[in-house]
Amino acid sequence: MSRDAEEFLALPDLAVRAVAGPHSRHTALIEDAFHVLLETPGGGVRIKGDAKGRAGAKRAVGAIAARAQDGSDVGESDVRAAILTARSGDAAASGGPALPMGRRGAIAPKTPAQARYLDDLARCELVFGVGPAGTGKTFLAVAYGASLLMRGEVDRLVVTRPAVEAGERLGFLPGDLTEKVDPYLAPIWEALSDIMGAEQLRRRRDRGEIEVAPIAFMRGRTLSHAYVIVDEAQNTTRLQMKMVLTRLGEGARMAVTGDPSQVDLPNGGDSGLSHATRILENVKGVAVARFEASDVVRHPLVERIVKAYDADAAQGRK
Repeated sequence: MSRDAEEFLALPDLAVRAVAGPHSRHTALIEDAFHVLLETPGGGVRIKGDAKGRAGAKRAVGAIAARAQDGSDVGESDVRAAILTARSGDAAASGGPALPMGRRGAIAPKTPAQARYLDDLARCELVFGVGPAGTGKTFLAVAYGASLLMRGEVDRLVVTRPAVEAGERLGFLPGDLTEKVDPYLAPIWEALSDIMGAEQLRRRRDRGEIEVAPIAFMRGRTLSHAYVIVDEAQNTTRLQMKMVLTRLGEGARMAVTGDPSQVDLPNGGDSGLSHATRILENVKGVAVARFEASDVVRHPLVERIVKAYDADAAQGRK
């Protein structure tokens, strides 16, 4: 390989360690993705390869280094996201609306699809986040809603979802309404605790600034100056979806998240999520953000599991 096919990027040691990863696993991912050779001598990263490979690897290395220098953890999912972004050339994935800091560092989109989703949340009053598990659609909606609440741009955060497993009949469960619904909202509370911290979350819940309510308890209400998150929306019926969407009052915004492939309703064809996205996608003020298996940012095995199920479902339709 000729000398002019080699570049050296000067980086702080912290960034170099993040690019290398444990046992050089991160560099191996970048090398495989762009067909380059990466070396991490003191003071930076050396990239060897053709011009196209070097350019892509430089974008990925830059994104990983920036995340490390922001004080965020860098894991394999972050490296894969940086590779995906570098391949797409979508610079928007490093921008978007301001989000709060989480306990593990700055919250930022990890894929181009996540970046577009955050742009939709900032731009539209009603946003549907639709796709498989592990794509970050609920976490980012929560993070964006928390940022609005913490900046005083909304008065409260309202979280709702259908309690399909209990048939919307929660009376047999012990405790008050919040205690009955909490088990169904564990992912939401984990995200809010990560973003706000447990103490601030508790104080805001006590003051009524953060409210939980099952879909069945939303009827007849008008939600003004609120940010509303409808989670697991694939398990709302068409009537429930229409009801909850029409709760929006003055100064309110809403994010609706769900996975159409995981409907638990007795009649799967009655799912309000697929119906709503079909008839509302071109309505002014509404955006539909769609995620694919390639957008999964959990363990890399999750992406392969989702693709296997999608392939099986496609076979079943033939």
